[in-house]
Amino acid sequence: MRRIAMLVLLAVFAFLSPGAGPAEASKCLAFVEGPARVLPASLTLVQAAETVQIRYVGHSTFRVQTPAGVVIATDYAGYAGPGPVPTVVTMNHAHETHYTDYPDPAIAHVLRGWNPAGDGPAMHDLLVGDVYIRNVPSDIRRWGSAAVEPAGNSIFIFEVADLCIGHLGHLHQTLSPEQRALIGRLDVVFAPVDGSYTLDIASMIEVLNDLKASIVIPMHFFGTSSLQRFLAGMSEAFEIGFAPAEVIEVSIESLPDRPTVLVPWGILN
Repeated sequence: MRRIAMLVLLAVFAFLSPGAGPAEASKCLAFVEGPARVLPASLTLVQAAETVQIRYVGHSTFRVQTPAGVVIATDYAGYAGPGPVPTVVTMNHAHETHYTDYPDPAIAHVLRGWNPAGDGPAMHDLLVGDVYIRNVPSDIRRWGSAAVEPAGNSIFIFEVADLCIGHLGHLHQTLSPEQRALIGRLDVVFAPVDGSYTLDIASMIEVLNDLKASIVIPMHFFGTSSLQRFLAGMSEAFEIGFAPAEVIEVSIESLPDRPTVLVPWGILN
């Protein structure tokens, strides 16, 4: 355990080393276990709780709008829902429903969760308006085979309005201690719950119990069978709720007292 802890610390220190860029702005990174946060003296905390708007577009795409009006579309495959063109889109390399080679040229920042050059993992460290965006790479199975694509997926993390929001992408593996440390704290997490193309339901529940987010929003399910199995498995440790409207509004002050699975609007209605 001591050796694992040292490896985790080395991984986090490497991530925060000089030249790593805006990673110094992270308030969500945690060292091994413990509540420590990285808070540079120049960073001003939000004085009044600001609201982040989240709309489920479908499959694994969410449209996230920050208080300053930055629009992010996750797992963008060419459609980002109604409204203006997103400022930022994120993608992973699972298959064509999670990325596009032809993003709208009006999108200012296209963040691929894999490195097309193939000479190492994709690493993103970006400040856009009031949101800081980073990623933690993970391996995926190659589509249609048992082969593994190293760092073919990314867990994208959006830090805004004192919230830590994570999108697990097309997660195919439970988290290593190093990945868990680099993720840090999550308040809201988007989790794939199909139970077959990504992690099996039991393993996904294990990951979410470890992450301890206040709100889990399920995504990437085909029909309601896997979703219902997921909700049944989560019901011991989490409240089960249903979003009352298309747009979910979240602030640091509105997080539930007990961890909650929040099913997107209209899914089971």
